[in-house]
Amino acid sequence: MINWKVILNIAKTHLMTKLKSTVTAALGVTFGIGAYITLVSFMTGLNEMLDSLILNQTPHIHLYNEIGPTEQQPVLLYVEFQNSVNIVHSIKPKQSQKKIHNALPILSYLKNNEKVKGATPQLRAQIFYLSGSIELGGNLVGVDIIEETRLSNMRDYIIGGSPEALKNTENGILLGSGLASKMSLLVGDRVQISTVRGDIFPLKIVGIYQSGIADIDNIQSFVNLKTAQRILGEAKNYITDINIKLFDIEQAPIMAKNLGSQFNLTATDINQANAQFETGSNIRNLITYAVSITLLIVAGFGIYNILNMLIYEKMKDIAILKATGFSGRDVQLIFMSQAMIIGALGGILGLIIGYGLSTLIDNVAFETEALPTITTYPINYNISYYVIGITFALLSTFVAGWLPSNKAKRIDPVRIIRGT
Repeated sequence: MINWKVILNIAKTHLMTKLKSTVTAALGVTFGIGAYITLVSFMTGLNEMLDSLILNQTPHIHLYNEIGPTEQQPVLLYVEFQNSVNIVHSIKPKQSQKKIHNALPILSYLKNNEKVKGATPQLRAQIFYLSGSIELGGNLVGVDIIEETRLSNMRDYIIGGSPEALKNTENGILLGSGLASKMSLLVGDRVQISTVRGDIFPLKIVGIYQSGIADIDNIQSFVNLKTAQRILGEAKNYITDINIKLFDIEQAPIMAKNLGSQFNLTATDINQANAQFETGSNIRNLITYAVSITLLIVAGFGIYNILNMLIYEKMKDIAILKATGFSGRDVQLIFMSQAMIIGALGGILGLIIGYGLSTLIDNVAFETEALPTITTYPINYNISYYVIGITFALLSTFVAGWLPSNKAKRIDPVRIIRGT
């Protein structure tokens, strides 16, 4: 029967008598785990911030009418040409409305779908922003601002004013920050817009919108859906786009295909819209985990080397223990206990240091005009990283302790005492 009290007392004595080696081994674990926690928390936090910057502003499914060439060209309607090879150049797009037919019933259907978190109508129009004699081309998007805010975190990108101000102002506009800067406009000022037909409308700036993507902020602004319909002289059912958010983003590709065929519309899912970005995100995550795993492996080898040297320094102690009646298994358990104690203490301290450094980074000021709502460096405090850290600390010290201790249990005490 194993006497754990005796084994642990001997392990404790060995650790205390070689305090310098013990501390060095524990610090090897501590800094390895601490560096892992800090790196993976910061890198994944940064990746999530970059992902949200794009994905928050991208619907899971986008429904719209896409302009394209007529599938049945006139030449194909002639019977005498059916068996001929037709070479048609410069195929013209078919004449079609940007408006979504039966948009309101489609919206009602989507909102009652159990898979849909929300569906918002939009009206997109090309306009000109007037600044004196200068005309700046851009886009005006009519939206249900409160629903947009709920589904796409739009509030995070409004650096002046509020969504409620737009909802409560009939002729209000959320002006893109790039446009506001070019025209030297602030919240409370008025801006004139002109439609492609030449109609001019004055709008009051109730907020400044900054997505962090310059190409968008330099051309795009938001108004209430009813305001956009009035500016274009269209009816209340005139809607050009429907943006859909799902409860499960993984369902987007399948559902987009079904909705496109069901309503005879172009349906783009989030994977199609952000294919290049998704590739970049996956590569960043791969690099993050590769570097993190490398850190843990390097720390594991360091732990092994230190514990291996610790056992070689204890050869005479091993011989004495065996000579006084301890079995090889008892000797192995003594050194395994030392390794696990070092792993537990070093791992816990590493988690504390990692959390401390992460908190420190989380409070470092991070200011950039591209991301006005981000004030500090992003950190991901996912508990799974801490579980992985302490698990690896214990596992690596177990392996690092088992290999040399397994050799120690087979040592012949007579040879050690004789010095041979």
